[in-house]
Amino acid sequence: MIKKVTLAVTGASGMPYAVALLKQLLQAKIAVNFVISKAGIITMHQELDIALALSPNLIRDKMMESLEIADGKLFKVYGIDDWYAPIASGSSVDDVMIICPCSMATLAKIANGIGDDLIARSADVVLKERKNLIIVPRETPFSAIHLENMLKLARLGVSVIPPVPAFYTHPETIDDMVNFVVSRILDQAGITNSLIERW
Repeated sequence: MIKKVTLAVTGASGMPYAVALLKQLLQAKIAVNFVISKAGIITMHQELDIALALSPNLIRDKMMESLEIADGKLFKVYGIDDWYAPIASGSSVDDVMIICPCSMATLAKIANGIGDDLIARSADVVLKERKNLIIVPRETPFSAIHLENMLKLARLGVSVIPPVPAFYTHPETIDDMVNFVVSRILDQAGITNSLIERW
């Protein structure tokens, strides 16, 4: 049973996926360790008009307000340069790490073992501890470099889930399309959900 998830958010487009995913995790009573890059903070404001400060405590307060989370005891936020965060240590690695959305710069760092911030370092820890790493790469088109980096990680067992909506479910709203992708992410994380109708 999944008890604890690291959710990392980078500066790629796709903040509705990240926010919907966070909400689902907390509603499922799963502890979430949350970290967002500086570019992610900019994109969060651009796409969802959620203005976050650099302070982890202020990020936590704003995210709780935006998601209408009353009880935040399962929700912890760490700064991008917090090397003392437990998610940076193999002795306390979470069950699953999800990077949603995942920028190509973050993808490249992880694929090449460059742990120069908390997101890349935490992903490196997840890989070395052979835990479940899920990335949601958001770019189009992909270059050969992007594809090679994804292939390298896929060969290590990383789940690569580009946020591609499906239309066989007959989505009627943007939320329907977001939920389809979030459902697939949760499936790969081993977290039961009913966001989409199953075959």
